[in-house]
Parts: sequence; structure tokens; C-alpha cells
Amino acid sequence: MPTTQRLVITGRVQGVGYRNWTIGTARSLGITGWVRNLNDRGVEILASGEEESLAALVEACRSGPRLARVEHIDVTPADDGSWKGFSKRFAA
Repeated sequence: MPTTQRLVITGRVQGVGYRNWTIGTARSLGITGWVRNLNDRGVEILASGEEESLAALVEACRSGPRLARVEHIDVTPADDGSWKGFSKRFAA
């Protein structure tokens, strides 16, 4: 059964292609949802999918794209989302 998680990634994650990388990674894992930059220079992801796929996304996000330097990932449950595909949103 699909679940939804909110991920907040901090570190050097803006200006390094993190959102575009997230879109490709999430789509390859069959995850739906969205990604956006936060005003505090972090990145927020709302992702819905099977638990194994979400765990794989979290693990991949620990590294991110080549130029990223992830310091911390906060993962919390979120209200169930019903999105089609995975997209980029504008900053919060």
C-alpha cells in the first residue's frame, strides 16, 4: 500500500541540480509527488509510493547529484498524496 513521506534535505543542495536529479530518481523508482527549494536553502520533497521505493529514495538522497553536499535528511510521515507523476514546484 502506498505511503507518503516528507523529506527535508539540508546542506549544499540548491544550485547543484538537486531538484532535477530528484525528479529523475523518483520517476525511476515509480514515486509520485514533488520537489521544491526552501527559503532556508534546503530542499523539500513530498513523495508517495511503496515503502521499499521510498526507502530507496531516501538512501539516494543522502548523496544526491555529484555537486551536492548533504548534511542532514529529516523524514516524516505526511498526508496521503494523489499526484500523477513527479514534478518541480517553486520555492516555498
